[in-house]
Parts: sequence; C-alpha cells; structure tokens
Amino acid sequence: MTKSVVNVHEAKTHLSRLLERVEAGEEIDLARRGTVIATLVPARPPAPRLGTMPGIRVGDDFDAPLPDDLAEALGA
Repeated sequence: MTKSVVNVHEAKTHLSRLLERVEAGEEIDLARRGTVIATLVPARPPAPRLGTMPGIRVGDDFDAPLPDDLAEALGA
C-alpha cells in the first residue's frame, strides 16, 4: 500500500485531491512541522446489522423477557 506524507498547509490547499487518492486506496500521513499528527485512510464499510444479513431472521419476540426458569438459571 502506498503511503505519503503531506504537510497540513498542503492538505488544506489540496484536500479534494488527497481524498481522491485515499478513495483509490492510498494512506496519507498529515504532518505539522515534520511530525505526523494524523493519517487519512479509506473508510471501512459499516458492519451489517443483525437482521439485515442474508439468511438471518430476528423473531418478533427477540427482546421479550426470558422465561422465569431460564432467567433464574442464567442468574439474570
């Protein structure tokens, strides 16, 4: 993976171009006075939410209280 160091002033001036590079997979370190202070990296896609994954179904009673005997056995 390609990684570049860009100073903050240049980053402010060319932010759109830097974001295009990040979208293409590049990581870019942002530096102030030669010290890296942050890294621009591509965003990760959000994790799938329970109930939206193929083949997984959440029952209507998902958040219903447990039966008393099960709750007691689990110490709930």
